Amino acid sequence: MIKNQKLSAARAVRMPTLAEAMQDSLMTPSAATSAVTKAALVVFGSLLLAVSAQFKIPLYPVPVTGQTLVVLLIGMTYGPRLGGITMAAYLFEGALGLPVFAGAGAGAAVLMGPTGGYLFGFLLAGVAMGYLAERGMGRTAVSTIAAMVIGNGVIYLCGALWLANFIGFGQAIAAGVLPFLYGDALKLVVAAGLMPLAWRAVTSVK
Repeated sequence: MIKNQKLSAARAVRMPTLAEAMQDSLMTPSAATSAVTKAALVVFGSLLLAVSAQFKIPLYPVPVTGQTLVVLLIGMTYGPRLGGITMAAYLFEGALGLPVFAGAGAGAAVLMGPTGGYLFGFLLAGVAMGYLAERGMGRTAVSTIAAMVIGNGVIYLCGALWLANFIGFGQAIAAGVLPFLYGDALKLVVAAGLMPLAWRAVTSVK
């Protein structure tokens, strides 16, 4: 009885994601349309990740790209399940040899190389952002910034811990975290403007 009450409470606090709200506002929900829409979102999201990875400032050992912004926005928009599937699809595409990583990189060598921790951090961050979105974060500028800070923290943690195996922990922080804080601060500002604006646009359609 108590367990059922806890499960009901957990379901009650879940809020729709932006992708779900957009789907509900644009079409009549059905199992078929939902499946097709989700598949299209995964394809679109993985392509967007691949494109964003190519816009970079080539610093060693971790290039600066707009990709972290895209990762966090996808997670916040799609939710934990669809966001996680999209990140996994992107990593799988790269593992198969498609040139989707930074600098048109691909293959297991990239996944297991110095930047591999950041790539797998994308998966965890996407899921984390989706979970936060289902708890109502990402609808205001303040909550968007808070969620982005958490998401960036997940990526940095995974990336720096893995990078430390190659260059040591202190150097991993110095080379793999600190140089990118200013850029990520700018990305927070961009996301803080985009997410609330997107929510206002979707709610105005209903």
